[in-house]
Amino acid sequence: MIPSGQLSPATRVDASPPRPDDITTLALGDLAEGADWRRPVLLDADLVVLVTGGHGTVELDFRALPCRPGTLLRARPGQALRCEATRLDAVVVRWSATALRGLDVDAADAPAHWQLAGEDADVLRNEVTQLVVDCRRPDVPAARALVRHRLAVLLLRLALLPPAPTGGDAAGAGPRTENATFRRLRQEVERGYQHTRRVEDYAARIGCSVRTLTRACLAATGRSAKQVIDDRVALEASRLLAATDEPIARIGRRLGFPEPTNFGRFFTREMGLSPGAFRSARGGPAGNGRPPARRG
Repeated sequence: MIPSGQLSPATRVDASPPRPDDITTLALGDLAEGADWRRPVLLDADLVVLVTGGHGTVELDFRALPCRPGTLLRARPGQALRCEATRLDAVVVRWSATALRGLDVDAADAPAHWQLAGEDADVLRNEVTQLVVDCRRPDVPAARALVRHRLAVLLLRLALLPPAPTGGDAAGAGPRTENATFRRLRQEVERGYQHTRRVEDYAARIGCSVRTLTRACLAATGRSAKQVIDDRVALEASRLLAATDEPIARIGRRLGFPEPTNFGRFFTREMGLSPGAFRSARGGPAGNGRPPARRG
């Protein structure tokens, strides 16, 4: 086992070559499209980020998360990630959706933001350090199996951390039955938010009343079922506006708004800014978000 403590410079490797099961380790800066993180990036894989040096802020889905040595972040595909100008050193573990197939581990159980301390800090630093070392081994079946199980152990250890004091996931705040209903709603919204925002449609899919859904959402988040659904649509719109150059009208159509004016009114009501102003404020192009014409 690697001795406890900060990761040494020798183990802070840059991007590892892709492995067949797509578990890699890299530096935080390797995720950025530019050195200055002018815009957020849309993640296409699962991540665990362990900060090893520096102080600053990481913005995950537009939520500012303070970071210092020992901060651990858990990010998921589709989320928008951005670091402020302050330099942070961090080790990133990245894996694909199929990397843990066949292993009894639920990657969703890890907290989104956690400041490690005490024995947890030492153990999890060791796990990440050893994963970095194992990812550098020759690409043979035994090494691939070792890396998969090493990642599973890391995620299981993260799942054993107590509930995050930083707010974390609102699910679990209400009674057990209402919490289960809320979780089911979130699953259905993930599948259907691009097609419908009607609470009645989700109630029918789940097999309960609109009143039951609203009660479950109020218990878990303090917001109605309609607000929870609209929050998810507004979040996806924010991700696409901030991290891509996709035309605003096309983003609206993707999210179920055939008319650009309806999308604009919805987004302005939810976020307090027009889609174009929101995009511009986060480093994107002004106007409708179309990429500049090629020259030459």
